[in-house]
Amino acid sequence: MRLAVPTVTVASIPAGHPYVRHVTRGDGIDLLPDPPPPGAIDGRWWPPVMLDAAWVAANHDRFDVMHVHFGTESYPAEHLRSLVRALRATGRPLVHTLHDLENPQLIDQAPHLEHLDILVPAAAGIITLTAGAAAAIERRWGRVAQVVPHPHVLDLDADRPAGNRTDEVVLGVHLRDIRPGIDAVRAVATLLDAVDRLTARGLAAVARVQVNERVRDENARAEVAALVAAHPAAELRRTERLDDAALARSIADLDIAVLPYRSGTHSGWVELCWDLGVPVAGPRVGHAGEQHPADFAAFDAGDGESLARAVRRLVAGAPRPGSAGRLARLADRRRQRVAGADAITAAHTALYDRVLADHGGVVAGSAGRAA
Repeated sequence: MRLAVPTVTVASIPAGHPYVRHVTRGDGIDLLPDPPPPGAIDGRWWPPVMLDAAWVAANHDRFDVMHVHFGTESYPAEHLRSLVRALRATGRPLVHTLHDLENPQLIDQAPHLEHLDILVPAAAGIITLTAGAAAAIERRWGRVAQVVPHPHVLDLDADRPAGNRTDEVVLGVHLRDIRPGIDAVRAVATLLDAVDRLTARGLAAVARVQVNERVRDENARAEVAALVAAHPAAELRRTERLDDAALARSIADLDIAVLPYRSGTHSGWVELCWDLGVPVAGPRVGHAGEQHPADFAAFDAGDGESLARAVRRLVAGAPRPGSAGRLARLADRRRQRVAGADAITAAHTALYDRVLADHGGVVAGSAGRAA
């Protein structure tokens, strides 16, 4: 007879985000579903209902651990202080994955840092994604964060497009909805300058700029459109927000993906490109370059020569879209992701076990762990 696997029930903020689903796959962890915010459309988890002191007081017997990932920008700092007090009063430990030392959804970082100044000291356990971010956390707060790498972004069973080969080397930047952390105009100007420099040195290169139909900064998109229209080796693709399959195909067609970041810490985009076998050139922002350093080349934002050098280094070691080499790379990447997925979940389970043990075990009446 097979014994039941001990299970920890986690109030994850949020539960429905792909990152969270991918780090908690398999046995041992149950996630409470995200309560729908009032008036929210299906699937929207923000502003997160569980990130609330009153919710914790009313529901603490339904979970063992609260784990905060994303969404704190929805609330003022005092709201988080009340949450921390409620967790302490009910004996429920807090775990925090510090994805962002800088919040890419914000221009003014002061509120985000105030939130971190509340959550990081209060957390019983802290996770981050790179050694560089862990060092920054230790310098600022004196806390040791456990480094657990980012999981796969592309679903393990999803199609893995190998892309379509072209005569020219395609350098692409996805601006998406031009959120505050996207430096759209400077990124595109730098990309176009790099294309000119590469072409002058004998590498036939073109720029492909993808942007959503609905954006947060219309003026920036207009400037980008003007830059692209004036360049003979550039195209602008303006579309509705791409679904996952269409997004994967658009990335797979690239030789090099160029990041347009103004600020940030880590990058899910870097992970999706790695899943698809596409090397990444990124500005010297945060710690994204540590996620897959062999497939990443840094450049100085605003410096086309620096980007051109980064592209030449990446192109020299990467199979082209549509090639047998790209297909082989995709198969290898999937194998690596499958091998790493269980280890990532195990790291989370072990951390939950530790913080629960440090808190004296599970409070009687919790819906979580089976004996």
